Amino acid sequence: MDEILILSGAGLSAESGLKTFRDSGGLWEEYNVMEVCSIQGFEKDRQKVLDFYDERRAQLKNSNPNLAHKTIAKIKEKYKDKVSVLTQNVDDLLEKAGCKNVIHLHGELTKLRCEDCNCEFYIGYESQKSKICPQCNSKKVRHAIVMFGEMAPMYQILYEKLEKMKLFVCIGTSGEVLDVKSYARMAKFSILNNLEYSNLNMYFSKSYNESATKAILKIEKDIENFVKNDKI
Repeated sequence: MDEILILSGAGLSAESGLKTFRDSGGLWEEYNVMEVCSIQGFEKDRQKVLDFYDERRAQLKNSNPNLAHKTIAKIKEKYKDKVSVLTQNVDDLLEKAGCKNVIHLHGELTKLRCEDCNCEFYIGYESQKSKICPQCNSKKVRHAIVMFGEMAPMYQILYEKLEKMKLFVCIGTSGEVLDVKSYARMAKFSILNNLEYSNLNMYFSKSYNESATKAILKIEKDIENFVKNDKI
């Protein structure tokens, strides 16, 4: 089915205390984004990048899902195969909220990837120090997150979902990484939720320029109306 596609970005988790990606002036948690989020930065200073993601993992351990995460989980549970939940976020707050089958387009903070055999494995909120690959015993492991300059294999799933959707719901993303305005044009109906008005608004059927936790119950009603009446 997959009639409804919910795509979220950093704005979804901002109210849970996680700073938005590229929050201000090219920084993320006071680090230069390109130094810790690009393949060039990783090749230049591998340990700095690994330490950065260890810090993010430790921070995530004590972070809790907010109303928006919980409501998305509720929507997914209620409508199951009608709804696809995709996120640009690397945190696990949707999963903590009970959301099933979340597709992480840019990887997951709670996992590592082996650079020798490509195996991905779960470490939760632990440091990656001393971790080895459970499949080939290699010590050459890294964060399982897509960096700038790398391929994003999960995008293929996104493109497949876009072809099937009728309602596109976009929450908390600037549209700088993914071309969400084009995705909105592909859908019969579309809903945008961002904190502030932007040039993205004109491409969507309906917009809520407020925090995700304030908008989410309205979005839930829109989705219910779409399922029942084929309108929002």
